[in-house]
Amino acid sequence: MHDLKAVSTLFDLRGDFVHGYSYGSGHINDTYCIWVDQAGQRIRYILQRVNHNVFKQPIPLMENVKRVTDHALKRLKEEQCPEAYRRTLTLVPSVDGKPYALDSDGNCWRVYPFIERARTYDQIETTRQCQEAARAFGEFQKLTADLPGEPLFETIPNFHNTTSRLAALKEAIQSDPLGRVKEVQKEIDWYLSRESDCHLVVDYLKSGELPLRCTHNDTKLNNVMLDDVTGEGICVIDLDTTMPGSAIYDFGDMIRTATSPAAEDEKDVSKVTMRMFMFEALVQGYLSSAKSFLTPLEKSLLPFSGKLLTMECGIRFLTDYLSGDVYFKIHRPEHNLDRCRTQMALVESIEAQMDEMKAIVDRY
Repeated sequence: MHDLKAVSTLFDLRGDFVHGYSYGSGHINDTYCIWVDQAGQRIRYILQRVNHNVFKQPIPLMENVKRVTDHALKRLKEEQCPEAYRRTLTLVPSVDGKPYALDSDGNCWRVYPFIERARTYDQIETTRQCQEAARAFGEFQKLTADLPGEPLFETIPNFHNTTSRLAALKEAIQSDPLGRVKEVQKEIDWYLSRESDCHLVVDYLKSGELPLRCTHNDTKLNNVMLDDVTGEGICVIDLDTTMPGSAIYDFGDMIRTATSPAAEDEKDVSKVTMRMFMFEALVQGYLSSAKSFLTPLEKSLLPFSGKLLTMECGIRFLTDYLSGDVYFKIHRPEHNLDRCRTQMALVESIEAQMDEMKAIVDRY
């Protein structure tokens, strides 16, 4: 536990620190809920330490977050949204007016007002939740579609560059530091046989046929807050990977994380399947907010996006397994290999249902 009271004094909270505690289920940053007394009224805030081991340049990252949240708030006010400050994260400035503060140890901190009467769900329980989360991600892209100025800073270079991810896999196969290649030749051949798919979106972005957008790039459905009463998706959170990207990446990761009932590391791959009713909920929600700005090519690639992002994740798991499990945390010797195989099974399920998926997108 950090000294939350000392950190809170770095921000313009206009009140007295009361107490704070660890909050949420995130694995990257240190997140706390703090209570502040403002003239006798207790107000909650989210206080976060940006993990500089993952995000090597936290200050440009915070400048990204500031640009995106300011622009989203401006757009919501222009639309006369009655809950503008509840529909986007907003940053509390530091005492010297910056969107972040550095403590004496060089840690980068930020503060958001706590969004009351809403919560996130680690497990999506209904198609309505799935639909609302997807609609909120589409709304986020819509709010930031006309973000002015230079492109955002790339917080994790080549994060969703599937060509780069495949190249890293080939390097791991070539070097084979732990002699594991011979054990997983079947998995290697499976991914390499789909190499042309890995290049598709990257090539479209290079040619300009797909637009470079401001995208979230980590569209797990627990990164959307749902209203406690109405169930509506109201606010997208966790903006650290918000940077230039493709709408295809964002929608594809929704498919990867929302449509299978099995855990990401399920050993029994027969339990892994792409559930069509969940896919339809994603399409219905996402296109209800994103249809107006997506290009025809982006819309046509929505079914393929799930295959692409699932392959990408599987490639990363396999690369890490071959490299000695140096990136993803593991809890058993073949943990990354199990994860790699669930991604393979989900891709095969998507491939088998691609025609129906295309028909659903066309319908909406």
